[in-house]
Amino acid sequence: MELDALLRSLEATGVATAIRENDFLFPWVESFHVLAITLVVGSIAIVDLRLMGFALRERAAARIASEVLPCTWAAFGAAVISGALLFSSNALTYAHNSYFQAKLAFLVLAGVNMSMFHLFVGHDTESRGARIAGGLSLALWICVVAFGRWTGFTLHPTPLGS
Repeated sequence: MELDALLRSLEATGVATAIRENDFLFPWVESFHVLAITLVVGSIAIVDLRLMGFALRERAAARIASEVLPCTWAAFGAAVISGALLFSSNALTYAHNSYFQAKLAFLVLAGVNMSMFHLFVGHDTESRGARIAGGLSLALWICVVAFGRWTGFTLHPTPLGS
């Protein structure tokens, strides 16, 4: 099945139609998504700022991460679910939007950065590598948020079936 046809069939689902056509559902899902992203980026920023040595120096970075990351993962799950619901409401338009594509690319890069940090830096949270990973993480998440907002301002919805 061609990608555009798959995206159109996603848009035609009952859930996607309800989100797209209901005057209240889309704004509620979007608000939930924004709150979830705020928790994700805010909690990651706490860890990143500690890794960079700008905040909470009196506490071990590993301890801060272990305290904050459960909230991060829960919020990330909520953001993925709400984001998928928003995407489904206008999948074809989102998929072809360059700002949305960039948002996803930065999200993937943030995940790669996190993986590389755990693989190569690990528990040495006071190293130069930890500071670089923290700074890069913060920059990547800022890009995720910025391109996410730009996505909303650049969408030109296409009617279903066009």
